[in-house]
Amino acid sequence: MKSPKGIIFDCDGVLFESRAANLAYYNAILDEFGEPPVDADDHERAHLCHTAASPQVLQTLLGDKRARAALEFAAGLGYRQFIAYMQPEPEMHAVLSMLADRYPLAVATNRGTSMPEILHHFRLAECFRAVVTSRDVNRPKPNPDMLFEAARRLDHEPAALLFIGDSELDRDAAEGAGMPFAAYKQDLGAEICFESFTEIQEFLG
Repeated sequence: MKSPKGIIFDCDGVLFESRAANLAYYNAILDEFGEPPVDADDHERAHLCHTAASPQVLQTLLGDKRARAALEFAAGLGYRQFIAYMQPEPEMHAVLSMLADRYPLAVATNRGTSMPEILHHFRLAECFRAVVTSRDVNRPKPNPDMLFEAARRLDHEPAALLFIGDSELDRDAAEGAGMPFAAYKQDLGAEICFESFTEIQEFLG
């Protein structure tokens, strides 16, 4: 592809290894509702907790009737206590700082209210011109709404941007938005694949 006009990053699985944090968060909610925890070896449900927006996760885990109450509980639970489980990708901060001098950067994540606190905790807020979460659109990924909104905020057409993600939800959202996609540490059939932030720097720097 031609050099992109801007870059959009997914959060979980790209900026951070956050599976442990997400499982701890959702398991705290399940415990409140008397349900057994999701084990990391339960790949299907663990993957859901890692990629989908909270309404979809809780609806799947608890059913329609209890999902609303679970969301209300989650709003009071907060995410601060789980941030310690999040592991930044090696070289992530340095590479983002470098890229931010050359490109407008954005985050597009199925996370909701936790994102500002995460960016503040890891001192990343200054790197991103736009942060789009599931709270900013009607439909989370795999729908393309989030990427359209990020492109609008970056003031570029979707086709001129590059989205870096790690899941089928990210890939499908990019396809729906007509936005070039790069897979991070996953085999998603993408033409562009990165295994590290060093590779991202080499490709874009």
